[in-house]
Parts: sequence; C-alpha cells; structure tokens
Amino acid sequence: MTNQTDPTGNTPDSDQIRRAPKVLLHDHLDGGLRPATIVELAHISGYTPQLPEADPDRLGVWFRESADSGSLERYLETFSHTVGVMQTRDALLRVAAECAEDLAADGVVYAEVRYAPEQHLGGGLSLEEVVEAVNEGFREGERRARAAGNRIRVGALLTAMRHAARSLEIAELANRYRDLSGGGVVGFDIAGAEAGYPPTRHLDAFEYLKRENNHFTIHAGEAFGLPSIWQALQWCGADRLGHGVRIIDDIQVQDDGSVKLGRLASYVRDKRIPLELCPSSNLQTGAARSYAEHPIGLLRRLHFRVTVNTDNRLMSHTDMSREFEHLVEAFGYTLDDMQWFSVNAMKSAFIPFDERLAMINDVIKPGYAELKSEWLFRQTASTSGSVDEQA
Repeated sequence: MTNQTDPTGNTPDSDQIRRAPKVLLHDHLDGGLRPATIVELAHISGYTPQLPEADPDRLGVWFRESADSGSLERYLETFSHTVGVMQTRDALLRVAAECAEDLAADGVVYAEVRYAPEQHLGGGLSLEEVVEAVNEGFREGERRARAAGNRIRVGALLTAMRHAARSLEIAELANRYRDLSGGGVVGFDIAGAEAGYPPTRHLDAFEYLKRENNHFTIHAGEAFGLPSIWQALQWCGADRLGHGVRIIDDIQVQDDGSVKLGRLASYVRDKRIPLELCPSSNLQTGAARSYAEHPIGLLRRLHFRVTVNTDNRLMSHTDMSREFEHLVEAFGYTLDDMQWFSVNAMKSAFIPFDERLAMINDVIKPGYAELKSEWLFRQTASTSGSVDEQA
C-alpha cells in the first residue's frame, strides 16, 4: 500500500520495526505472561488443576482462541488464570521481571505497565507487599535487559477496579510509592467494565490525586462511547484516555472527504489529550472490523495525540512490533510515522519533563535516524546495483 503521509517511502521491514525504539503506555501486567511461566507458577502453587491446558504451547493457543471467541465470559476467564498464579511475592517478582525483559527484547525503551494490587491479595500479601514485589521485579528485568544488550525503563500504574470500592485506597497507595529512587509507581488508572460503572463513581480518588498533583489515566471510550470519554475528561480530569477509540463517534467524514469534528473531539485534539489506542485488542472487542478500518488511520491523519499500545500481549497474541507491522501493512506507515507515534507516547508519559525530553533526544530520535540512514543506504545500494546491471 502506498504510504499516506510520506511519498518518499522509508517503509520499514519487520527487522527494522523490531529494532526501532518504541514507547508503550497501555499494557496490563496480568495480560502479558509467558504461557510457560503460567504453567510453572501453577505447578508451584497447586493451581494446575484449574488450568484449561497444562502444556505451554496448547495453553497459549487457548488464551488466543478464548480472547477471539466473542464470548465476554470466556475472555474474562483468561484473566482469572493469569491472576490466579500471581498471588505470591515470588510470582509477582518473576512476572514483572519477565515483562520488562520481553518488552526490551521487542525494542521498547520506555513502558508504563498497569496492574490492580487488589487482585493479588489471595496469598496473604498486603497491598504494599504487592507493589514492592512488582517494583523489584521491574528493576530486575531492567538489569537483565541491560545484560542482554537492551535498554528499557519501566514505570508502574496502579489500577483500581471500577466495579469495586477501593479506588481511593489504591490512589493513596500510588501516591505513597510515586517518588522511589530508581523507578516506581508513576500514576493511577481505573479499569473494568465501562457500562454501568462510570468513572464518576470514583471522584473522591481523582480529586485526591489532583490535590496531590499526581497523574492518572482512565479506561474510557473502549466498549462504551462518548459519555464515558466526556466524564473521564470533564468530571474526573484524566491526563490520558485508556483506549479512547470511540472518539471517532464524534467525527463525521463527508462524502467529499472533508472532516467535521464535534465539540468533544475538537476538545480532545486541541488539548492534545493522549489516546492510548490498542489496535489488536480493539479488533477483539469490536471497535473496528479490520486494521485498515481502525480509527487510528483517521486520527493520525487529523493529528490527534495518538499512541500505539498492546493492551494484553498474551490474550491478543501481540507485541509492539506486531502492532506496528499491522499498521505499516494497513496504512503504509514509514519510519517517520513510527517516530511520530513514539515521540507522542514519550511526550505523554507520566515521568518528569526533563526525563521525557532526554528519552526523546538521546534515545528515540537517534534510534530512528540510524534506521533511516540504514534504509537510505540500502536504497542507494539497490539503485546503484540496478544501474550497474543496465550498464
């Protein structure tokens, strides 16, 4: 497909996509376990009889098929199994360390990974012990990545479940762990079913975070529509929108190709509110019928603050490289587009401005410049070879 944004090309191949420095803002810790790790942790904890498959390969297939089944009950069951084996300090540390390793191997240089501490108390851990175990795991994973020649920084987002009543408690927990040296908790999130559980039920948590000058994102505009986005922004004051893909409902594309933005869509674009889009996951939940029809194409063309994310790597059988491969194929995106998405995400991260700027100028831009030079060299060599053959 012809590139829509840069007719000069520099369309990356799969190897360049994987090596490109990428930034990930929306990834669930309990949605990214290695199948082999689930099997091993289940054996250690006695959870094995509850697993649908005991073989790692077959278990991985079961997760993918269940997530694609169209059954919400079966989809939610997948998380009961991952959370089920994440109830001890050792398990949480291992899962977090492997998460950081896997993301770094995929070329992710900065990631914010979210999880709900309240879901990991079944083995007797306290909320604080859960947070400390995950933080320690991320630091261990960063060290392993460096030893393997990769680099990554991981921050945690503490999630409260919107159907529960612990959001203020989790917000206070996020605030206590926000300033750890070497990395820690960078913000707060709420997740869970949108319909029937509006974010306004948790106003006390959001008001607390605003008083403390802390950052938070809200799952909004995924399964539910514009009212969810409006409440997340105008009532709760979210810094980012988790998914936010339904903002497309406030954008009209006319027969002549002209575009008219509604007031909410205009506000989101004008205020540069980041959208944490997760293409593969959105296809599974019915937000789009195909990658080519995903709203990310129009939103990128209209210069919304769009970011690319994985959501649940295990359930969606994806990683950041696969997400970009799908987008490159669907929209003809180039290395320039990938850099645009990555800089967008880094600008939107919940770490201090000077640290974000350093990542952009010292890591992301040089990384893409090197890949573009490599692409240009290949093209020049190919053209020279063709001329030589003709001579």
